[in-house]
Amino acid sequence: MSFYKEERPWGQFENLLDEDYCKVKRLTVLPGQRPSYQYHHKRSEHWTVVKGTALVTLDDQEHVLGPADHIFIPVGAKHRIQNNGTENLIFIEVQCGTYFGEDDIVRLQDDYNRTP
Repeated sequence: MSFYKEERPWGQFENLLDEDYCKVKRLTVLPGQRPSYQYHHKRSEHWTVVKGTALVTLDDQEHVLGPADHIFIPVGAKHRIQNNGTENLIFIEVQCGTYFGEDDIVRLQDDYNRTP
């Protein structure tokens, strides 16, 4: 059961846990889509793929992840996940830090014109 669900142009996310010490999300990225290339000032993230194949860019280096593969994104690291497959990509994101608001997203590049 999800706590909160939000649609995005690239897919959707659901908050599974939202506490003052961490946030856990299930994210679904549609085929051919990708969220912003971005970083955060106040949180790190740990991603675990549960379905599909992900192309992850972390500080300009690419990594291919499949089910059960995971990657750690430190505070301040530039990152993006992309679904080049034909089925939905689903991954779990665990955020740790001092603040988890969506306004801690610094977008460097975005396919949906959401950069300042």
